[in-house]
Amino acid sequence: MTLLMQVCTLVVNVLCLPLHLIHAVGLYKLYKHVMPVCLYRISKMYNKKMHDKKKELFRSLAEFKPPGRQLTLLEIGCGTGTNFQYYPNGCKVICTDPNPQFHRYLTKGMEDNDHLTYDRFVVASGEDMGAVQDNSVDAVVCTLVLCSVDSVTQTLREVHRILRPGGAFFFMEHVVANPSTWSYFFQHVFQPVWYYFGDGCLVTRETWKNLEAAGFSELKLRHIEAPLMFMIRPHIVGYAVK
Repeated sequence: MTLLMQVCTLVVNVLCLPLHLIHAVGLYKLYKHVMPVCLYRISKMYNKKMHDKKKELFRSLAEFKPPGRQLTLLEIGCGTGTNFQYYPNGCKVICTDPNPQFHRYLTKGMEDNDHLTYDRFVVASGEDMGAVQDNSVDAVVCTLVLCSVDSVTQTLREVHRILRPGGAFFFMEHVVANPSTWSYFFQHVFQPVWYYFGDGCLVTRETWKNLEAAGFSELKLRHIEAPLMFMIRPHIVGYAVK
């Protein structure tokens, strides 16, 4: 199957030559203006499918609230704010995203979730959140983001830096499938075209290995099969404590 997968991937890469060219000359950046509209609709569909999983995951956020203070949470790649509804009442939220075009959708998300306090919106990538101080937040949230950052390892270093001791990193990410499955085959074959329409998304990452090597004191991680299309069905869900 490996040889067949390589041949099919090569064919898809050839078919993607116009997209590779668009990316090479810098025109792909125009997609950043369209992506928020697409993601707003996709995120609503994802939330419907994953509502119970998200509700279960974020139920543990309250455990990391410091005594006598509100929970301070930072979300990496907050997108259109579809996670806001799952955060505890009174939680203070810092929003980060590398795409400033999301800001108007975030405004609507904030208006729809007035049980939260919104601190600020920071235009920053996961690998460089220098605007956020060391040891300054109780929890960091990241859903469907580690698939598209340039460096998972550097992003996790930044998470570790900004978390207070005893704080937690909550994640829900799609990952590569088991190598013995057809999902694995098609993830690799369609990755070249998926990258462009998924705003840099890589479906072939083994993100759980990065989390295991990130130096957290405790890691609670589960592999699940999400009720989604085969390309993004394999997921990891859980949290890691600094």
